[in-house]
Formats: sequence, C-alpha cells, structure tokens
Amino acid sequence: MTEHLLPLHEALQRLDEEWADADDAGGLNRRQLVAVTEVLGLLHRRADAIFAEIAACVAHESRTELGADSLAKEQGFRNAAQMIATTTGSTNSDASRLVKVGVATAPRTNLVGERIPAKYPAAQRALSSGALGAQAVAAIITLLDRVRLKIGATQVAEAEELLVERAVGLSLDDVRRLVTRAEAWLDPDGVAPKEQEHREGRSLSIYERDGRIHLDGDFDAATGAPIVAAVNGYVSALFAAQRNALAPDSPDAGHRTVAMLRADALSAICAHALGCENDAPAMAGATVVVRVDLNDLTDGTGYATIDGSDLPISVATARRMAAGGGVIPSVLDTNGERLDWGREQRFFTRAQRIALAERDGGCAMCGLPPSMTRAHHIRWWKRDAGPTDLANGILLCESCHHRIHDNDWDIRIEGNGRHSRVWFLPPPHVDPARTPRLGGRARYDLTA
Repeated sequence: MTEHLLPLHEALQRLDEEWADADDAGGLNRRQLVAVTEVLGLLHRRADAIFAEIAACVAHESRTELGADSLAKEQGFRNAAQMIATTTGSTNSDASRLVKVGVATAPRTNLVGERIPAKYPAAQRALSSGALGAQAVAAIITLLDRVRLKIGATQVAEAEELLVERAVGLSLDDVRRLVTRAEAWLDPDGVAPKEQEHREGRSLSIYERDGRIHLDGDFDAATGAPIVAAVNGYVSALFAAQRNALAPDSPDAGHRTVAMLRADALSAICAHALGCENDAPAMAGATVVVRVDLNDLTDGTGYATIDGSDLPISVATARRMAAGGGVIPSVLDTNGERLDWGREQRFFTRAQRIALAERDGGCAMCGLPPSMTRAHHIRWWKRDAGPTDLANGILLCESCHHRIHDNDWDIRIEGNGRHSRVWFLPPPHVDPARTPRLGGRARYDLTA
C-alpha cells in the first residue's frame, strides 16, 4: 500500500470494522449506522481527492497542444472531461469541475522548473485530508477565481483560509450559502451589476397543457422576496391554525405536501387580491425584512440581505424596497424598540423576532426561512422561569423544536447582541463528548 493511498485504506479498514458483525445494512444498530455514515462520507471525500488529482493528470496529458497524441483523443474522446464523464458515468460538467479542482489543488512548477505550492493550498489541504469534498472545494475556488483580479492575491489567500475553515462540517447547500455571502462580502461593487442582470432576466410563463395550468417563474431577489414571504406566510399560518385549533373550519393540510400547500397558497392570495377593495392584499405575518448595515446605508456602499434568501442585493435596491409598502427595513446598530422584557411579558414581540432573525437567519437548526419559524424560550417560561429576552430566545421551525425537546438536545447562546452565536449540544447517546454544533446564521456568515 503506497503512502498516497494510505488514508483511503484506513477509511476502508474502519468501514470493515464497523460492518464486521452485520450481513447487510439492515443488520447495523443505530450507533453503527451513524459510524458507517460518517466513514462513508470520509471515504467519499478522500476518494474525491485522489480522483481530482488523477483528473488533473488526465487533463494535462490531454491538453490541446498535444494534438493527435492527446490521451483523451487517443482513447477516442473529444477532451479530458468527456473521457472522465464516460468512464465514470457522470456528466461532462461534473467531470470538468473535477478537473478544475485537481488543477487548482495540484503542486506546480515555475519557469525554471522549481516546485511551488498549489494555487489554492488551503483547499488542497482540506481536500487531501478528507475535510472537504470536491464539490465544496469547487464552489470555493470558483468564487476565488471570479474575484481574484478585483481583490488581489493577499485578500484571496485570506479569504481562501477563512472559507475553507468555515466550510468544514457544512452540507454542500450550506457551503453554497457561505460562498454566496462571501462573494458579496469580497466584491460588494459587483452586487449591483449582477442584480441588474438578474432583474432583466426575470420572467413568468403561464401556459395550459394536458388540462393543467403550468407556471414557470424566474425572479431576481427583490421581485421574488414578496412572493416567497406571502406563500410561506400562508403555509405557516395554516399549520399554526391546525396545530392550535384556532380555525376548525380551515382545510385539512395533513394529507397535502408542502408543494401542494404552496400551490394552494398562491391561488388563495391571488383570489384574495381579485376580491379585495384595497390596492394590495394584507397577509398577516408575511413580511419582507431587508437588513443593511447603517454605514452602508448612509454611504450607499456594500450590500443588503433579505430574510429567507441567500441572494445579496445592492444598497440602492434596499432603499427602493424600503420605500415600498409592506416592507420593513431593519437597520443594524441603532437603538430601537425594547428587546429585553425579562418576566414582564411572555411572548416575543415582533421587534424581538426581527432581532432573532438577524442572529439565527431563520430556523437556527435546519435553516428554514424566518417566516416558517416561531420564537421559543430556551429556558422555558413556565417550567424554568425563563425570561423573554434575546439571550433566552431562539427561532426554530416546529419540527426542530420537537426534535430538540424530544431527544434531549441543549442550546447555548454565546456572546451578546448582533454577533452572538447559537450552539446545539447533542445528548450523550448521540455524541458522548457532547461536541457543540454551530447553528444559526454564523454557520455561513463570514462576518459573524
């Protein structure tokens, strides 16, 4: 076994040890299922590292200047990506991404033939150690390549280290959220041009086929935010009404999927608009919250965010949205409504929910948007005499709320104010060491 393949061999040994007493996956107990899942993830990431390295070598041996001697052409393929895609059964885009990762993380030589570090050394270390997979690394280096000329090599190196550090332990979806936020942070001047491009590409197609009406929409962040808020607000209100038996005549949502509920929500909102004498329908609880730093708002620089969306918007768009009806701008670092009530008030106020959404970004555990969450006391109001303060509050969707209490998870808030962090502590039967897991917006916010 070569040293280069040793990490892969070690992962395979661990997998074999965990599976030694079971004939198939059905024979694994819960602890073994968790352990095997973790080992398979590690094995996948370490295989990614080797595969990316091989892909880079295949690409090098298939470079255009070799002509007929190109490895890919010799094997009957147009290029390296097609050869890799066909051999592995993946897509050309996946193969091209793998080649890109391999080239960006491979050692290089300078003009005099001396070995120099990889273009992205932090990404290379994370990939080879199995801390990150190829897709996560691809998302990071694609961003860094895109902003490289605008921000300079020094800031690129700092951003690479930070992004790699923050990406470890995140799902690929969360890594993409992290990268989206990072691009606006690294290149705030690039938000407005991209935003204009998205705005000019917005569309909504409506057509009939096979006795059904089809809608196909593509919206920029500012145009789509009210749609998302209204639809999610309707769905959340329906679930809340059923749960609390506040509306016994409301339609049963139990047998409907979330997609079906959203379709019903859009129909109900439009029907309300048609029959409403006002210019626009009022949706209880459906609010678009735009968040922007006070200095950015004053100077007209930087960018803003919309609750429930990963897409940044320019300060100019934030100002325009704030001027429209039904949109509440949340300007940070200002003194506003009272946010700590102690034991004077049981339920969290709207201002407190907005402040919690700034910290948690939605459900602090699973990431659902704020409109689909409720503010909960960490130390219970009645049982623990917990105060109705931000340090004792957290946004959770109903599913995560039950998951935490039913399975004995603990929640800790670290720090105070806007830059505080939420940590979830698993119970001993899940993790004997009870290693804290970061939750909330801080998981993918570089400024947290």
